[in-house]
Amino acid sequence: MQHSVTFPSGKVDYLFQPKEQAGKDPFAALSTSYNKQHMVIITNDHLAKLYEPLFKGYKTLVIPAHESSKDLHTIETLSKQLLQLEAGRNTLLVGVGGGVVTDIVGFLASVYMRGVAFGFVPTTLLGMVDAAIGGKNGVNLGLNKNLLGTIHQPDFILYDVNFLQTLPNIEWSNGFAEVIKYACIFDVELFEELSNNNISFYKHDHNALLALIEKCVAWKNKTVIVDEQETGVRKLLNFGHTAAHAIENLYELPHGKAVAIGMVIACMISQDVAGLDKEATVKLKKLLQQYHLPVSQSIDPRHTMDVLRMDKKRKDDKIDYIVLEHIGMAVIHALPFSVIENALTAYASHN
Repeated sequence: MQHSVTFPSGKVDYLFQPKEQAGKDPFAALSTSYNKQHMVIITNDHLAKLYEPLFKGYKTLVIPAHESSKDLHTIETLSKQLLQLEAGRNTLLVGVGGGVVTDIVGFLASVYMRGVAFGFVPTTLLGMVDAAIGGKNGVNLGLNKNLLGTIHQPDFILYDVNFLQTLPNIEWSNGFAEVIKYACIFDVELFEELSNNNISFYKHDHNALLALIEKCVAWKNKTVIVDEQETGVRKLLNFGHTAAHAIENLYELPHGKAVAIGMVIACMISQDVAGLDKEATVKLKKLLQQYHLPVSQSIDPRHTMDVLRMDKKRKDDKIDYIVLEHIGMAVIHALPFSVIENALTAYASHN
């Protein structure tokens, strides 16, 4: 199954591999459009070992499977390796992995020789429903997440849910944090669907999982099409992420766990500035726990604020913060840092 989506900056092909493709070359679908000799696959050391037979016959570069890989040192190292492979402007970079890999490959492809073609094969649920979609590519600068980056759409995203068969349970939870985010900001029916199911259900029902992924892809694409450069409605996708980005790097948490905590904090703020019913916060906490995501974390409000103040969405002494009016309806509020610091202090006092 294949469909294409046209963004202001270009077209992206979405390729969905059939279930019976399990165990076969997931990259074969690319051979009709791309020259294998010009392909360079970039993946992490965990996947390179786990799926070693799949990478045979392909030029492959490997990075460490850790958030710390998302820095300029990795970009420099990969650039030098591409030069050694004599990779030119006709090269196609293929990022195979989760959000760390797709962020790095998208950023690298945007700047190597002033831009080469690239595509993604996301191998985590988080990558499939969020990280690989939308054209945002970035690396961290110290504790400041994605401070350096580009908005550059991939040529394609190849979906093969068979990769999820080896996904650890913690990574399923991380992915569902982003699915729950979509439900909170856009889709109350999706929120109810998630409330009536659990991770085990989606792991064992291929059709339900694929439908869930496609729904998330559609929500994100619909948003990015109208606001690719994130000047308006695309900011809604940052629900839970503003605090999460500070907490994630400061406390070395998986992205999904940090987002879960960030959504709880965002709901606390929403109660004060957007009139969110407390019962909605209770429902969100219950849903997060249902998908094995945390709702509490010991944090230092001052240290968290120090990192948060360097967020790229900052405007003087305010920052655009995504809050909920109710489940399924998110809005943007320009909030003073004092409001956020008070919320972090209140959150910390209960954890």
